[in-house]
Amino acid sequence: MEQKQIKILAVCLGNICRSPICHGLLEHYAKQYDKDIIVDSAGTIGIHSGSPPDHRSIEIMKVYGHDISHQRSRKFHHYDFEEYDIILAMDRSNYLDLCSIAINEKEESKVHMVIDGMNVPDPYYGGDEGFENVYQMLDEAVQKWLNELVD
Repeated sequence: MEQKQIKILAVCLGNICRSPICHGLLEHYAKQYDKDIIVDSAGTIGIHSGSPPDHRSIEIMKVYGHDISHQRSRKFHHYDFEEYDIILAMDRSNYLDLCSIAINEKEESKVHMVIDGMNVPDPYYGGDEGFENVYQMLDEAVQKWLNELVD
């Protein structure tokens, strides 16, 4: 019997800080499951399209043994609703932006906060400790999501 793929998309504002970290962690932890899990990330704006993750995201991931330097930013498009089963928003603003793009309940039902009831703060304008905080928040959240999705 063929297993169904699970496709997960992580989304933040510019797809250079939070969602690349989430994307990398999803890929890392997905390897622990006997499931076909496809992961990507995107931003609600396209200003950084084609750019690698912020150097601080790359560095914090490297500290924990993950390489995300190959990732490239892209803008979320409406067709992502068709492509992905789960769309994880990093904060309430991203969540509302994604829901406003959805044209029906089926699409909107795919959008979730990565941490229920809590924003993952955007570390872009903060110091390096912000990236450590984001890493820790997402490391826990990603494991929880994958455990729920594969059960």
